[in-house]
Amino acid sequence: MESDSDKRSKFMKIYARTPDSLRDDILVVVDDRPFTWDSAFLEVKNDTELGKKILNIIKEIGII
Repeated sequence: MESDSDKRSKFMKIYARTPDSLRDDILVVVDDRPFTWDSAFLEVKNDTELGKKILNIIKEIGII
């Protein structure tokens, strides 16, 4: 099983390669709330519980 820090690192690398024009697009929906690449980045960067949920979901769907 991949650690949270590994998932976080992968997300940060993918985010850095994501064009600015796509960062306002919805990346994932968590608890009926949509998160764009930018809002997901802030949650992951700040290592919040919501950020961890986001990482787990995007791992499950194959983004990271």
